[in-house]
Amino acid sequence: MSLKDIRHWVFDMDGTLTVAVHDFAAIREALEIPPDDDILTHLAALPAAEAAAKHAWLLEHERDLAMGSQAAAGAVELVRELAARGCQLGILTRNARELAHVTLEAIGLADCFAAPYVLGRDEAPPKPHPGGLLKLAQAWEVAPGEMVMVGDYRFDLDCGRAAGARTILVNLPDNPWPELTDWHAADCRALQALLGNP
Repeated sequence: MSLKDIRHWVFDMDGTLTVAVHDFAAIREALEIPPDDDILTHLAALPAAEAAAKHAWLLEHERDLAMGSQAAAGAVELVRELAARGCQLGILTRNARELAHVTLEAIGLADCFAAPYVLGRDEAPPKPHPGGLLKLAQAWEVAPGEMVMVGDYRFDLDCGRAAGARTILVNLPDNPWPELTDWHAADCRALQALLGNP
């Protein structure tokens, strides 16, 4: 299957459709999370009251970042072209769904993603778990192999592979995970060029 034949696209958000701004080291420090721990996994293992307080802090911190989001190079043009071609578009993010909407509004793409197809950390298990992709495949009534997961980090690629979807790595000049990647593009503009003519 060539890239231009794929009609079902799922995007990571932060660092994929937007310029990455999260300082994860600073977030870990503020929440007293060890430097090598995954933030969401760590919070999930805490006692309920402590986890709730830290999740609330994280949500407010991320809300400030979401409101100031900037689109990554070529992201708006790529998504608009896919929408114009009639592709199904979804978001799968480790962020909160409400902040995904804030971010999409900020970068001018909110109209391209139907609300039920924007999945955050409360609607699906966080990537690299494939649950979110499988949920979208079910909603769209397609086999995972007909979908592509676009992201900027290994979690996105692992998620895609585990679900049985194709994978695209963007916004990294080199590809450190070739065994997990079906296509690699320096940025969304380069990915749009790979689509060719409809």
